Amino acid sequence: MRIGRARAAAAHWVAAHARSEPGYRGAYFSGSTVGRPDGDMLPVSSDVDVVVVTAHDEPPAKPGKLLHEGALLEISYIPWAELRDPEAVLGSYHAAGSFRTDTVIDDPTGRLRALYAAVSPLFADRTRVRRRCLDARHRVESRLAAFDASAPFHDQVTAWMFPTAVTTHVVLVAALRNPTVRLRYPAAREVLDTYGHRDLYPELLELLGCAEVSAACVRHHADALARTFDASVPVARTPFFFSGDLTERARPVAVDGSRELIDRGDHREAVFWIVATLARCHTVLAADAPSLHTALLPDFRAAVADLTGISGTPDILRRREDVLRFLPRLWEATESILAANPDITG
Repeated sequence: MRIGRARAAAAHWVAAHARSEPGYRGAYFSGSTVGRPDGDMLPVSSDVDVVVVTAHDEPPAKPGKLLHEGALLEISYIPWAELRDPEAVLGSYHAAGSFRTDTVIDDPTGRLRALYAAVSPLFADRTRVRRRCLDARHRVESRLAAFDASAPFHDQVTAWMFPTAVTTHVVLVAALRNPTVRLRYPAAREVLDTYGHRDLYPELLELLGCAEVSAACVRHHADALARTFDASVPVARTPFFFSGDLTERARPVAVDGSRELIDRGDHREAVFWIVATLARCHTVLAADAPSLHTALLPDFRAAVADLTGISGTPDILRRREDVLRFLPRLWEATESILAANPDITG
């Protein structure tokens, strides 16, 4: 399916399902399709991110991925209060990219287009770009500082892995690239190659623990992910913010997308999403199917050990310190990219 057709399906969903909701204030596109031409093909392992703006300070639960007119959509909600201040949006590494170009789907109040008009001209301003890079760095530091060593192992893995992987977002933001989720490592590799920091990329993988992992090993654990994913979907009942990623409709992204990376030679880059999805599956299983959680736990522990070198809490605590020690060097590279990026102004 071409991106233009998927966008049309998303606009139709907004008109049919979101517009009539109490507090509805508009909708816009986010994520990996932003800035891409309508004629580009949308991979089967990708979705279209749609953000619905609401007047409520506590937005409705995220419905997650759904299929509409043949397009896989990822629906999320955001309070208008988080978008009210253009300067705050310009400093948010997650929010700003959606207003670099005109991504507005529907704007009954006119406020989203006014926000776009305010953000777009300043998106590449050096001060604002650096502020977004600092926002990403702060996320690494604050999330690692909040790590709970008493949490279940699967939650510990999640709490360590996600902020560790935000190191890729720091350089992506400096290069004015989309801070993508599943494909963040290949994207960061491209940026570091482009700006002469190729030597830094193996260190990013080493922080994750997968710099030397083999394709055969990753493929083996991708198969285990498929089994765990398929066991988790039917029993999932408890709502989590990531529940939309653990549905049958999400399988092409969660499972098949990882296999695509392995098949194209990016097996190390597939490790992040394989382990992250396994950990989320076990969060669901621990809540909704404890016996399955116990039965599948050896596969999970083997995947984490083989792919990241993490066997328990002491390993995670050591790796957390490795990430924090690495951040000053990462910031030097970030400043170098900011200085060399011809698209940055000011």
